[in-house]
Amino acid sequence: MQTAVKLIYCAIMKLWFKYLIGIAIGIAAALLLPQNSIHVQSTVEFISNLMLRFGRYMLLPVLFFSVATACFKLNEEKMILKTGFWTFVVIFASTLLLVLIGLISARLVPLPRIPSTFEKSTELPSLNIKFLLESLFPYSGFEVLTNGAYLLPCFVFAGLAGAGASSEKSASKTAFSIFDALSKVCYNVMAFITEILAVGMIAIATKWMFSFSSVMESGVYKPLFILLTVDVALTAFVIYPFLLKLLCKENHPYRVLYANFCPFLTAFFSGDTNLALTLELRHGKESLGIRRRTNAVALPLFSIFGRGGTAMVQAVSFIVILHSFSQLRIELSNLIWIATFSFLISLCLCSYPSGGPFVAITIMCTLYGRSFDSGYLLLKSAAPLLCAYAAGMDAITAMFGSCFVAHKTRTIDHVELRHFI
Repeated sequence: MQTAVKLIYCAIMKLWFKYLIGIAIGIAAALLLPQNSIHVQSTVEFISNLMLRFGRYMLLPVLFFSVATACFKLNEEKMILKTGFWTFVVIFASTLLLVLIGLISARLVPLPRIPSTFEKSTELPSLNIKFLLESLFPYSGFEVLTNGAYLLPCFVFAGLAGAGASSEKSASKTAFSIFDALSKVCYNVMAFITEILAVGMIAIATKWMFSFSSVMESGVYKPLFILLTVDVALTAFVIYPFLLKLLCKENHPYRVLYANFCPFLTAFFSGDTNLALTLELRHGKESLGIRRRTNAVALPLFSIFGRGGTAMVQAVSFIVILHSFSQLRIELSNLIWIATFSFLISLCLCSYPSGGPFVAITIMCTLYGRSFDSGYLLLKSAAPLLCAYAAGMDAITAMFGSCFVAHKTRTIDHVELRHFI
């Protein structure tokens, strides 16, 4: 009896259980509240956006001080190139793998056509590569600390600061101690915020349920989301654990999936990869035992560039659009085009922590042309759920990928399952 009570108590104290309770309350609230009320919708959206801001509040300070400290240590140990190499290898390989999974599943399981819409196209989003590159090196380095969406400039600035400090160890000893202390302080504040955010998940889940109800009301998109659910489940429960066990000799690969449960829930219901990163940083360090110098570098890079889940959703969605517009068979050249641009565009969504998948689909339709320019409108109403699946898959990839990098760089100290947060 005492053992059962202890197990129940331990489960209740876990972070994922608190988030699950918050999400369950949010879904129940959405079912009870009048969804047609404009006042209710605006209130829920306001609170949800406020909680997203609150959840990401300490991300940039943590990122700056932690990356600077991590790069100092990695450069000192001559590990910075090895860590960066393995991180980008996994990012590129996982993105390509997920694109192929999306293409194969969409070809094997023919999805029904989506009826044409009479909605007119509006101003199209675009990827301003010039702006992204210019933002990496603004006129003042401190400007990178003001953009909470586009994390790459902050990462680059912090990396340069850490690597530069390691070249003058005696002169930078005091600066390193300050950065290290500030990294720990900011991390503790972020950890406190993630605990409180479990309550904020009520509003976030309520907003998500409103979107889910409106998308599923017609039943048009149901086969698409069933296929995406199967793709995500197959990748998370079979492919990733198998690869981790095969390539890293990890005897218990499902422990990574367990550690990823809370980041996945956060990513799926918020659709925000930056918000999920706050949970990934905690679980990578406290649950999986990835050392701070690897955890602080690999996970942000996955959040910035590792958008394989987004690429998979792009590929599946674009095939659905092609089938809806034309009964002609999709040729191999078209599949190669879809795979190539799904891969490339996903790497350029650095400044879109949320809403990136639909932006990518819109850009693909524009690039493809041939009267498909407005094809993205077929999936416009389903965009919130498409973003949810993409963000959830991105979170799973980030955790498995960072664990793989930690194994290859030997910077992981396994934590017992009962000590997972």
